[in-house]
Amino acid sequence: LFLLLFFRCCRCVNGKRAAKDIMEKPTFILAVLLLWNFGLLIVDHIHFQYNGFLFGLMLLSVARLCQKRYLEGALLFAVLLHFKHIYMYVAPAYGIYLLRCYCFTANNADGSLKWRSFSFLHVTLLGLIVCLVSALSLGPFLVLGQLPQVIARLFPFKRGLCHAYWAPNFWALYNAMDKALTIFGLKCNFLDHTKIPKASMTGGLVQEFQHTVLPSVTPLATLICTLIAILPSVFCLWFKPQGPRGFLQCLVLCALSSFMFGWHVHEKAILLAILPLSLLSIQRAKDAGIYLILTTTGHFSLFPLLFTPPELPIKILLMLLFTVYSFSSLKSLFRREKPLLNWLETIYLIQLVPLEIFCEIIFPLTPWKWHFPFLPLLLTSVYCALGVTYAWLKLYVSVLTERIPVRQKAE
Repeated sequence: LFLLLFFRCCRCVNGKRAAKDIMEKPTFILAVLLLWNFGLLIVDHIHFQYNGFLFGLMLLSVARLCQKRYLEGALLFAVLLHFKHIYMYVAPAYGIYLLRCYCFTANNADGSLKWRSFSFLHVTLLGLIVCLVSALSLGPFLVLGQLPQVIARLFPFKRGLCHAYWAPNFWALYNAMDKALTIFGLKCNFLDHTKIPKASMTGGLVQEFQHTVLPSVTPLATLICTLIAILPSVFCLWFKPQGPRGFLQCLVLCALSSFMFGWHVHEKAILLAILPLSLLSIQRAKDAGIYLILTTTGHFSLFPLLFTPPELPIKILLMLLFTVYSFSSLKSLFRREKPLLNWLETIYLIQLVPLEIFCEIIFPLTPWKWHFPFLPLLLTSVYCALGVTYAWLKLYVSVLTERIPVRQKAE
């Protein structure tokens, strides 16, 4: 219905343009990729709530920064951060970009920073915005002496390294490797089965657990890994400024790096990278290919959140509609470019179909259902983690190896 109304409005604005031309415009494609995003649709209207308007605030703040309305963008992001602290993942991108483009007001001819252009007034204005929003949000808790309680609830480290369903990140691969080494050790009598915790990681519960063979991971270790993963993107944003495009790339990499190595990451946090990447996907064929890989695997990893039988046809049909449109629209947009995906990437994505058939149809009919109830979740998380990791690495390589024209550096 939305697409039909949007199409009618476009035709009313300019009746001479054919429908095909309108639907192939980058702005129309981006509108559908954002407003009809499969992950956001099922998370907001079936599994969870209140993510849509938060992502709306984030995209609005990104738009304000791209329009060089820096104070408005900073205000919107400060409000967003106090609505939900998960957006702290992308705070480094905002901080460095505002420092580089707003607090320093000029560059040299070669694109390097002109240190004498530092503006204390701009820094003061940004500081006032952050302090004002923080005071309004946290002030009442501070007055009532409840701030420690708020912080403890915002960062519940006792929930364990992974969410119950294992977000498809590095720690899912780490857990799977530990399980594989444990089975191998038991078969070869390297391990004592009496000393191994039973289903500690695969019980589907939110709890702390210890790894059997590999070193157990602490919150501090995940923080260090996350910071190390984010640093290259932040350095690129500072030393290789590309304006709004560079900011978007850094934002996506910060979100993906935090998703890959964060503590107790929820599956729906992948949307924090998918939605901003939609803005890049309509600009270059290379980014469109990365977007298709990340959005397909990331959305598929959300399937376990909808686990009742009536939800099975709904989630499959909705994802098929969105995925087919994503592939067809981006392919038509870059029809003159080389194929968006190579043969290996295509084969990887196609294998999601037999994986879903096994997890939803074949596995419930086997005796494994009673002995290994977590197996479908494990297979889904591990297989999708390979795709998410690949997309993260491919985007990083693209950003680090990208050459910037001299004219763009000066700008």
